Amino acid sequence: MTAPTPRRALLAVALAAATTAALPTAGRAAAAAAAPAATGGTVDNRFWYAHAHWQAGTHHGTTAVDGPRPGLEIAAPAGRTEYTDPHTSRKSSWEYATWTSPVHRSTVPATEAIASWNARTPAGSWIQTELRVTYPDGTTGPWYVMGRWAAGDGDIRRTSVDGQSDGRTTVWTDTLAVDGPAAAAGVRITHWQLRLTLYRKPGTTAGPTVWLAGAMASAVPDRFTVPASTPSGRAHELHVPRYSQEVHTGQYPQYDNGGEAWCSPTSSQMIIEYWGRKPSAAALAWVDPGYADPQVCHAARSTYDAAYKGCGNWPFNAAYAATYRDLAGVVTRLRSLTDLETLVAAGIPAITSQSFRREELTGAGYGTAGHLMTVIGFTAAGDVVANDPNSPDNTSVRRVYKRREWENVWLRTKRYNAEGKTVSGSGGVCYLYAPARPSAAQTAALRQVGVL
Repeated sequence: MTAPTPRRALLAVALAAATTAALPTAGRAAAAAAAPAATGGTVDNRFWYAHAHWQAGTHHGTTAVDGPRPGLEIAAPAGRTEYTDPHTSRKSSWEYATWTSPVHRSTVPATEAIASWNARTPAGSWIQTELRVTYPDGTTGPWYVMGRWAAGDGDIRRTSVDGQSDGRTTVWTDTLAVDGPAAAAGVRITHWQLRLTLYRKPGTTAGPTVWLAGAMASAVPDRFTVPASTPSGRAHELHVPRYSQEVHTGQYPQYDNGGEAWCSPTSSQMIIEYWGRKPSAAALAWVDPGYADPQVCHAARSTYDAAYKGCGNWPFNAAYAATYRDLAGVVTRLRSLTDLETLVAAGIPAITSQSFRREELTGAGYGTAGHLMTVIGFTAAGDVVANDPNSPDNTSVRRVYKRREWENVWLRTKRYNAEGKTVSGSGGVCYLYAPARPSAAQTAALRQVGVL
């Protein structure tokens, strides 16, 4: 069983009270890439990644760089600042530069927003991602920090920022959500803006490169039951490596102790390796040689959020995947299992977030307040083939779950827990990792599900 974590538990309480709410293709035409795709009126994705995207917006010391994978870099620092890491108390000086996106009008009146970013942060550099939203009355909220991030942990501790709220919206680790009373009063996110701050050691030239940044805004209706989708009738299964989180139980307490806490990085590592990427031997040198699957330990360390005190920060997992050569990752929501079938048919597995009581998902053998698993295929009858890391060993990771049960525990936003209390569901959250330059078929699938 994957135990509830402080952030997920708090968000569940907040959402329950409310009811008493692009993966890049290098070389695509900028005009086509700029238009947000519709996803059934509940989800709006907007990601910047093309050279023309980075040229837009407001630059303060940043510049757009072209090439096989366009990005954003520091041209001339806009200033210098000091940052005291709240997790190490280490105080350091940094040069910085910022880029602020154009204001994006959400195609849905959103109740939540989740940012994503893909970046390279060499030693001596890091980035900060912020969101600012506009409300129906035209007023604008504060800049909310959605993550202070570096691929490594030698300079700063990767962290979310707690305690951010303006009385209408609140940041819950990685999710900016409209508060319950505000949502009941009709407050929604109508527009939003993204701000990136790039940091590097003073006097150096090796700074961060941001390849992709943006957000998913959503207005998934409150529901205990979701409409059933129609199976495609075609069996298809991807050959994704299988890793168990449970073989790591008790490993590395500083990264949340393995086992049930590592469902997210374990799932991430499965898909990273499906795309043919792995950490180098040098990157794994710190792992105890007696541990199996050291790359899973590496994934846990590389996704650990020092404020959240766990490895389940959604954008941190997507950002970790994108540290591998020519991979991109985003966090989004999908509408139904039809969307997942579309992706799998194009060769794209997905990591999904779901919660359920033991009796709600036949064959799972556990209940969970929040768990990540990897969807790798479908049977001819439409049942879900998943690599479920909550398994005793790697061999038993592959599972087949009943379509109707699985679709409901993934897509619903409300459920009853074992005590009969109303708590939240993920509403279709998933991580998508794919090549930064996907094939024509993959691009078509990503468009069809609303990510491009």
